[in-house]
Amino acid sequence: MGNWTLETIAWDRFDASKVDPEILRNIKAAALVERNGGDYGIYLGRVFAGDVLFMDAVDNWVVEEVQHGLALGRWAQLADPTWDFDAAFERFRTGYKLPLHVNESVRGSQAGEMIARCIVETGTSSYYSALKDATEEPVLKQVCQKIAADEFRHYKLFYEHLNRCLQRDRLNRWARLRIGWGRLAESEDDELAYAYFAANEPVDAVYDRKRNMQAYARRAYPLYRQTHVQRAIAMVLKTIGLEPQGRLNNLMTRAGLWFLRRNAARLAAQNA
Repeated sequence: MGNWTLETIAWDRFDASKVDPEILRNIKAAALVERNGGDYGIYLGRVFAGDVLFMDAVDNWVVEEVQHGLALGRWAQLADPTWDFDAAFERFRTGYKLPLHVNESVRGSQAGEMIARCIVETGTSSYYSALKDATEEPVLKQVCQKIAADEFRHYKLFYEHLNRCLQRDRLNRWARLRIGWGRLAESEDDELAYAYFAANEPVDAVYDRKRNMQAYARRAYPLYRQTHVQRAIAMVLKTIGLEPQGRLNNLMTRAGLWFLRRNAARLAAQNA
């Protein structure tokens, strides 16, 4: 477990005048995804059945992920007292389902699953770091700082077990790159889009994956600075077995920043 709980957050420092309504919409969505950590625990339990060492770690990971969701949800309710966190979460769970009845990883191997988990933790640790640096609201800054530290520690957890799995699964760099790229591409799948929809759209609205994903991205992309992107690129390169620092990192960081800024401007122009 990490070194914080909901009780250690300084909720009394909340400053409504410093709430950014654009960031608030994405926080509501993130709260739903994080709170759904229990389903990921079920999925990983089936994929890694019999791996007692890893499953002990997963049990703690699930508790921390759910705590992230509860903390973000509590903050969002302070920022918007009309928002019903529990109702939004039920709406999300009704419309978005994980593959909970599989007996093996959808990535093809346990090592492949660890690669996917490393990519996810890379994304979350960089995103919450970016949120922490972007927000001026003191409670959200504290919450995001705690979550970002947890997510980076989670990355190290999955990376450690990835190395153990690779001794058996023997994935080459090309296979690791393919799995890692595939998981990166899934960042625009239904999970975040439906979470944004469930958290922010009226109850009679019709779900549109592209529109909701664009709405989320328009509010997320401008938050990133070079340091966030560079660190994320290093973590991705390390996951797929390449040198995390150096010329390749510099090149990919420049490309990543160009992508984020270009698409942020495009989505803003479209009023996504």
